[in-house]
Amino acid sequence: MGGPILIFDSGIGGLSVFEHVHKKLSQHDIYYLFDNARLPYGDLSEQELIDGCVKLVVTQAKQLNASIVVVACNSASTLVLPELRKQLSIPVVGVVPAIKPAAQQTTSQHIALLATPGTVNRAYTQELITEFAGGCQVDLIGSSELVLIAEDKAGRKCVDIKKIEQILQPIRNSSIDTVVLGCTHFPFLRQEIAQVLGAKILLLDSGSAIATRVLFLIGSQSKSQNCDVILKAGYTAEIGDGLKQTLTDYGFTQLECLSIAS
Repeated sequence: MGGPILIFDSGIGGLSVFEHVHKKLSQHDIYYLFDNARLPYGDLSEQELIDGCVKLVVTQAKQLNASIVVVACNSASTLVLPELRKQLSIPVVGVVPAIKPAAQQTTSQHIALLATPGTVNRAYTQELITEFAGGCQVDLIGSSELVLIAEDKAGRKCVDIKKIEQILQPIRNSSIDTVVLGCTHFPFLRQEIAQVLGAKILLLDSGSAIATRVLFLIGSQSKSQNCDVILKAGYTAEIGDGLKQTLTDYGFTQLECLSIAS
């Protein structure tokens, strides 16, 4: 069996992907790497995002002897996959907003993509819409504030439901029946988003599809019965006790703050 599965995100959003991957590949070690020092990624320039992500992920993948890299961040996936694949010899899987299944499942032909400003504005996103949702009206809603609200929730802080209501107001006053959660942070707020939008609106994300892809690429080979599965998390800036407890609740037994050279 190879090294751990490396799951990468800017913050805690990738935990929504980790859940699916760990469920499908429960006998694999997983290293969850998040670059919280530069959060939120949706506000960074493209070159700044590419340079920082590639350096961090390549360094950790080689140190860990990772078997696969999962870029569990929509903002990063739209930009860094080609360079990561160039520098790494292992498979690299990215996140694609679930626009295709949304277009297939809508009955009103009116859907929304809820993502970071970076993802909403990328040409890659428009290409997905043109290819898979040509017959639909697709509203694009970009929000970095929702990322920070999700981070607050993971840190055991209060969630301001009024702020979420304000951000989602364009969806509430429309015929939209399907919403793509185009940032891996947003499934962390699925309960609050559903509370605001109501049960009639379908919320879609890519977590299960990513896990299926990882399983296909590396198989389900398991560790020896004498070896415990190791779940470890690394981050680029110190985190509070609330977030440490959340990571522990997800099963991570080893936590480390990485020293990242500028």
